[in-house]
Amino acid sequence: MPYDRVIAGKVIRKLRREKGITQETLSGLSGIARSYLAMIETGAKTANVETLWKIAEALGMPLSRLIEKIEAETK
Repeated sequence: MPYDRVIAGKVIRKLRREKGITQETLSGLSGIARSYLAMIETGAKTANVETLWKIAEALGMPLSRLIEKIEAETK
């Protein structure tokens, strides 16, 4: 199955909201710019593996779990 950046962004946004944190907070925790995070969440930009890793860590999960959640939404 191909990678879908829109679905990946929706999953990241959902997880962030479930944690009750803002884009500003998640960007600070992950070390990426808030504007870049916003573009990832909307699907305007594709996050590379390093960025996904940082986001996953900031959300308190391993990268593999984040990818599992993205894959589940893609099916």
